[in-house]
Amino acid sequence: MSAVKVPVLQLPHGRDLDLPAYATEGAAGVDLLAALDSDLVLDPGGRALVPTGISIALPHGLEAQVRPRSGLALREGVTVLNSPGTVDSDYRGEVGVVLANLGETPFTVRRGDRIAQLVVARHVTVDWDQTDELPQSGRGAGGFGSTDT
Repeated sequence: MSAVKVPVLQLPHGRDLDLPAYATEGAAGVDLLAALDSDLVLDPGGRALVPTGISIALPHGLEAQVRPRSGLALREGVTVLNSPGTVDSDYRGEVGVVLANLGETPFTVRRGDRIAQLVVARHVTVDWDQTDELPQSGRGAGGFGSTDT
């Protein structure tokens, strides 16, 4: 599978940090790093917008999803609050990560820490076809656990 070229701009406060990178050959997401000037303490129940020091220019038809890192979530209770956060192809601002501490102890974010992952995916654009009736399906309107046995 060939890689898609995505222009990335390292902002002045992120130029000494590595670009987002895949941790393993089979990883779906690249690690985003904290581009902080000083340590940030997230108290239990706290949240903050953490800068990454990069802006990207996704080709039309792609989106980037900001997702939590599973290790941070499991060990520390730290997650991405609006998960997944969406970076649209026409957005040119800094990629930010809304971190939330759902854990029981304060969590310190330091410059260069891996704070989230970014997954780039294709998406489709819909053209709504307004109708008075939807086609039937085996599931119907059942939701919120309706398929549990």
